Amino acid sequence: MKYNAGNVFSVLNALRRIGVEPLLTDDGEELRRADRVVFPGQGEASTAMAYLREHGLDEVIRSLTQPVLGICIGQQLMCRHSEEGDTDCLGIFNADVKRFTPQRHEDKVPCMGWNSLYNTASPIMEGIEGKYVYFVHSYYVPLCSNTIATADYILPYSAAMQRDNFYACQFHPEKSGSVGEQIIRNFLELK
Repeated sequence: MKYNAGNVFSVLNALRRIGVEPLLTDDGEELRRADRVVFPGQGEASTAMAYLREHGLDEVIRSLTQPVLGICIGQQLMCRHSEEGDTDCLGIFNADVKRFTPQRHEDKVPCMGWNSLYNTASPIMEGIEGKYVYFVHSYYVPLCSNTIATADYILPYSAAMQRDNFYACQFHPEKSGSVGEQIIRNFLELK
């Protein structure tokens, strides 16, 4: 999905590497007709939500019935509210996005680097328990009923989430080597 966020081309390239030719669009009707929708990105919550609202994509995303995968800020925007810019988001997940607060000198924000996933659940996380994936983020979603994978940085948080046909990951599967490729394949193979 095309919207006002970065890192979209890394996701397109990751899909192409596994034999999928993606369509990059912000057209609501094309998104509704798609087999799968990937909602990627890096960026700032209020700016990204403003673009979604201005183009009617907020309502389109909420109405999708096919599998949808939010990545990084995509996961955050699928939540109810973000502390980043005091932003009301899509409300797909009944959770609020918080900013990491360092507790010790060695706690750096943003969180950048490889971290392992645990307490994995859901078909999208099949075969991923204990594996390492790549994160870059200053904001996180606390553990909640939609959490399907946990990571630790300063505190345990939602590394991945699911509600019905909506899936999301805070990490970047497109930058996580063979583990990320497996997560993307798992998403593409969902029934």
